[in-house]
Amino acid sequence: MPVDFSRLQSRSRGRVVLPDSPDYDGVRQVWNASIQRHPAAILQCAGAADVREGVRFAAEQGLTLAVRAGGHNVAGLGTCDDGLVLDLRALQGVRIDPAAKRARVQAGVTWGVFDHEAQAFGLATPGGVMSTTGIAGFTLGGGFGWISRRHGTASDNLRSVDIVTASGDARTVDAESDPELFWGLRGGGGNFGVATSFEYALHDVGPEVIAGPLIYPIDQAHDVLSGWAAAIGGLRDEAMSVAVLRTAPPDPPFPEHLWGQPVLSLSLMWIGAPKDAESALAPLRSLGRPAVDAFGPKPYTAFQKAQDRYWAPGAENYWKADYLTGLDDAAVGTLVEAGKSFTSPASDIKIVGFGGVLARTPEDFSAYGNRSAAALVNINTRWNASTPIVDHVGWTRDLWDQLHRLATGVYVNFLGQEGANRVFEAYGAEKFRRLTALKATWDPENFFHVNQNIPPRP
Repeated sequence: MPVDFSRLQSRSRGRVVLPDSPDYDGVRQVWNASIQRHPAAILQCAGAADVREGVRFAAEQGLTLAVRAGGHNVAGLGTCDDGLVLDLRALQGVRIDPAAKRARVQAGVTWGVFDHEAQAFGLATPGGVMSTTGIAGFTLGGGFGWISRRHGTASDNLRSVDIVTASGDARTVDAESDPELFWGLRGGGGNFGVATSFEYALHDVGPEVIAGPLIYPIDQAHDVLSGWAAAIGGLRDEAMSVAVLRTAPPDPPFPEHLWGQPVLSLSLMWIGAPKDAESALAPLRSLGRPAVDAFGPKPYTAFQKAQDRYWAPGAENYWKADYLTGLDDAAVGTLVEAGKSFTSPASDIKIVGFGGVLARTPEDFSAYGNRSAAALVNINTRWNASTPIVDHVGWTRDLWDQLHRLATGVYVNFLGQEGANRVFEAYGAEKFRRLTALKATWDPENFFHVNQNIPPRP
């Protein structure tokens, strides 16, 4: 019997979008165009009360429920076929308390919006390396970014979170009210409820930082990447770097003679005293002979947006990622050769350097795992429908297979639809045991299962 969604509309302030609505096809799209789902309805939630109504309605009707905030998840977990999608994009409230250094932010906000508001006071919390990423899924999965070696993950800076549970009840969760649930929400993803707002600690960052890329032709990549891997763990906490193998696009800061050629880029950020930037980053800035050195003063918000144009919605994406113990010479060689053979010029390979506060924070501080990893590699294969048909997925998997021997686990936010064993690898045995116990308490029927799923312990 068809579901009568007019009942949901009558109980909600937001709009219910149905397959016969003229804007349905646009509203149902998520960032990754490889994911094409057709929900039975989309509730464009106007507030937390609508979220409660949506959860209760889906439970009453036996509908699969998906939660879409930023919609940036590569696995497309913000949508579903034939079920109900709770679209949180209209939840856009941001309140900054500069005296207390706190931010209260609703779940539909992106990091670009968050940073715009916080940087008015010279404040920030660790956010995504693209400003178009939503705060919600990013934070619930852990969330590292440019200032994480100094200030930890987004979830480390979470002070409370408002959620709607599987019963449709709203509650505020913090370290005092529900310490075990608060532990699980910081890295356990959307397994325990729908988060509607977040309270973060803020830190003095910007408005100007010292940042920018060093860009090298591919013939220097092996030596430079080897030197980067050896140096990254010893940098001061205020420094962060991401190494990127890619095809140079035809725009600045890439020089015209390298357009369309394979390159290595070392993106650097320094959030300490400006006078210390050169000495602190010297171990990286002394590597090789860059064709471009764009390291210098920049607005924090500008650097946060620098990659946005390369990762706009509408392209198809397939990722494979792992945390690594490090990069040995064979792995560096494998990566550099892969950088010469992308199946699409829009693809890249990112190697994120860790250490600092991330590594010194106790492993059991939150559900977020693999803090002691030296680095993370993410193979980002990206193509458009107009790209010649090649085996993008096979190329990505082959490269991942060659690097997996160095893996210590996987970042849950970078997982595709890879199965239960890979979700386990994101947490390890002890954390997974705690998370399945939490799931049995808060969602024993696994109502929230359109996610990187943690099953309830039997």
